[in-house]
Amino acid sequence: MADAPALTPSLSGDFAAATEADWRALVDKTLGEAPFSSLEKATVEGLTIEPLYAAASGSQAPARAVPADRAWEVATLTAHPDPARANAEILADLRGGAASAVIRIDPTGKAGVAVGSAAQLTRVLEGVILEFAPVALDAGFLGPAAADWLGAAAKASPTALIRFHLDPLSAYALAGASPGPIEAHLISAADVAARLAQTYPQAQLFLASGRVVHEAGGGEAGEIAFATASAIAYAKALVHAGMPMADALGRITLGLSADADYFLTIAKLRAARAVWARIAGACGADPTARIEARSSRRMLTAKDAWTNMIRLTAAGFGAAVGGADTVLLGNFTDALGLPTEFARRQSRNAQLVLMEEAHVGRVADPAAGSGYVEALTDQMARAAWAQFQAIEAAGGAIAALASGHIAQGVQAALAARPADPKIIGVTAFPPAKDAPVEVEIAAAKAVAAPAARLPGPDSACPPLTPMRISEAFE
Repeated sequence: MADAPALTPSLSGDFAAATEADWRALVDKTLGEAPFSSLEKATVEGLTIEPLYAAASGSQAPARAVPADRAWEVATLTAHPDPARANAEILADLRGGAASAVIRIDPTGKAGVAVGSAAQLTRVLEGVILEFAPVALDAGFLGPAAADWLGAAAKASPTALIRFHLDPLSAYALAGASPGPIEAHLISAADVAARLAQTYPQAQLFLASGRVVHEAGGGEAGEIAFATASAIAYAKALVHAGMPMADALGRITLGLSADADYFLTIAKLRAARAVWARIAGACGADPTARIEARSSRRMLTAKDAWTNMIRLTAAGFGAAVGGADTVLLGNFTDALGLPTEFARRQSRNAQLVLMEEAHVGRVADPAAGSGYVEALTDQMARAAWAQFQAIEAAGGAIAALASGHIAQGVQAALAARPADPKIIGVTAFPPAKDAPVEVEIAAAKAVAAPAARLPGPDSACPPLTPMRISEAFE
């Protein structure tokens, strides 16, 4: 019987093997008198990106187990001011392939669902089975009250998959002030979390997020450092509320952003896992970080908004390859207004195609061994660790915010950004005629809610104001 043909024919058999020296000779000829180093690039934080890397000898990121059913959790965000519409969005998302939901709460209805009581939040969750579909909150300074509302909606079911996502430090950094001492908000959140943790053993309590740094224009290492410093502050508060340190760290989720530059996103998530492993290991806790990645809002454009679909897909790819446990992609119309049903479907399906058709999550760490990714992961982890140490040396996350230490780092990263960025559809290849997109029109209707203010003087810090990279050109 004749030998079977090779499944993969050799396409290079007629060519001599090329070496790095051969490649360098061609590059030097092309560069002329310019040095080879002129091909180097750098991130806004000065991390070097070389033009060529050799294969890496090992992985710089801790191992991560891939779940048997889905490689990551597909999440969606609901912020429609009307509780009934918010409920309809959540149910449609779950039917359409999403696995979990995040509810942004704002009693004024201007920036989230108009919820001010347990009954109103229960209305938003009508028909959602919390034992199967995880639900998370985004409630700012109302976090402790909202956590109690979610606890009431879960009806003391010990298997409820709820995430209170208390995060007063991000609310403080974003607003530049807190209604009452920020330390009191931290204590209040920890007390409520420790109490609810006894009823809900599977609940995640705090979200230690660095996204406020990213959205204000900060760099990747600074984002990891702030998220990590926030996690330490939350863990200490939980310990003060009576929870062992290992248990406290196990109930904290890291929140990071996913950008259209998927290599930076991949390295950032891998670096965050390495930093977390070092801290958690020293505290006797599980060294495996739980990461929720949300797509960057600063990368989205209002002009030629259709191009945001590509940015969001790239962000989802980076988050998945980087090892996020939960991925939340925004909508391509977010720079313009509330999403329509079509926009929400596009957001869900971008993730589902990556997962179910592209099989991006089939391998636990697809980027492992890449010289570029491993080198960038190592640089980013070291830079993040140094910035985290500087925050702790400044007195911790609260003190570093109040002194302006965090804001100075963000401003330095902003100053390092190019003045003329290439933004497809805005500064490069703009359409001859901008094709309009539809957004949802909803009137804000405020509801009564408990005051977030706590006794004592307000705290203040330089605010980390969100920006959009394209806004100066639109």
